[in-house]
Amino acid sequence: MVAAGCGLQFLQAGMLHHAFGGYVALLQEDRGWNKTELSGAAAMQQMEAAILGPILGWIMDRFGPQWVIRFGVLLFGTGFMLLSRIDTLLEFYGAFILVALGSSLCGFFPLNVALINWFERKRARALSAMSLGMALGGIFVPVVGWSMVQYGWRATAFASGVFAILAGFPLSLVMRRRPEDQGETVDGFAHRPGARHEPKPARDDANGDFTSREAVRTPAFWLLSLGHGFALFVVGAVSVHAIPHMKEALGYSVSAAATIITLLTVCQVGGIVIGWTIGDRYEKRLIAAACMLMHMLGLLALTYATNLAWLVAFAALHGVGWGLRGPFMQAIRADYFGRSAIGMIMGLSLMIIVIGQVGGPMIAGMAADLTGNYRAGFTALALLAGLGSVFFVLAKRPARPLRSAP
Repeated sequence: MVAAGCGLQFLQAGMLHHAFGGYVALLQEDRGWNKTELSGAAAMQQMEAAILGPILGWIMDRFGPQWVIRFGVLLFGTGFMLLSRIDTLLEFYGAFILVALGSSLCGFFPLNVALINWFERKRARALSAMSLGMALGGIFVPVVGWSMVQYGWRATAFASGVFAILAGFPLSLVMRRRPEDQGETVDGFAHRPGARHEPKPARDDANGDFTSREAVRTPAFWLLSLGHGFALFVVGAVSVHAIPHMKEALGYSVSAAATIITLLTVCQVGGIVIGWTIGDRYEKRLIAAACMLMHMLGLLALTYATNLAWLVAFAALHGVGWGLRGPFMQAIRADYFGRSAIGMIMGLSLMIIVIGQVGGPMIAGMAADLTGNYRAGFTALALLAGLGSVFFVLAKRPARPLRSAP
């Protein structure tokens, strides 16, 4: 399941998340649409995920994520094939809604729910391993960029859709709901009373897991969600606008800018490996707070870059910070609230973190249209990321809910 989740994240990262900036740059030239209009597609993707979050959370808690993931792969690929046929902005939004919906159904949220149900002691390690796919997908971006230059964005989009279904659907069939349904146990350990070095079994609702209603009443739920949202101000803006910024303000070609994204990806892998090593040993919220400062400094380096060294610093700081922090976001929630209602808890969190997911690309795009460059927008977003580190510092583990005996 970890390997299959890694593969699905690789497909989405390489074809959509890291590559979307390439589509933005070329669609501006080909169709004449401005940055705000194109950023609106990214904003719709995140708003769609936030609206569906609680519904998907309830479905996955009740029925499991496996069918959601399989349907999502089909929508994701179909959306790309339709994207290759668009001519108007309305058609672009329509096709991208399908791509976005498919990405939501087979991406970060349901894949994390699937793995959280199978791991407790090694949860951070499992989520970090799966997130390698998101990072390694960036290595695929130069291939996508080369295809756009050689064959055009239409042919690239259609080929991406076909490949997503052919490669992604078999991977989705690997996913299962819970270890208990398969005769397995959390972390794969046999829980024998008195066994030496026996891990603690996953908590059930009666022994301390939070319900979604109990979770939203804790300060930790809101602080973690706000911290996560403020991190995505930077992640969203970079994913959509880093390539256009390097092309327009710094004079790099789309292919050369995609190479910087590849370097960012290599650094992201390094951050994931660090998280694999330390994530289950040290205080995740403090590590996340440090990563927020890395996001801030990395975006400032990109904003005010005067030579290649600044771009390398951007790739290193943002990449390592993203790779290290990203898997911890759901691991912390599962550590704090348990796994009984984790789907609904994560779904409700999406309605808060969407502030950053939508705001990052839109603030950067609108500021660039108004001022002629990305400096003002990127600077404001970097400072918001720095502020977000405070939320993680304050997000301490909540006390277990008190319930009357049945």
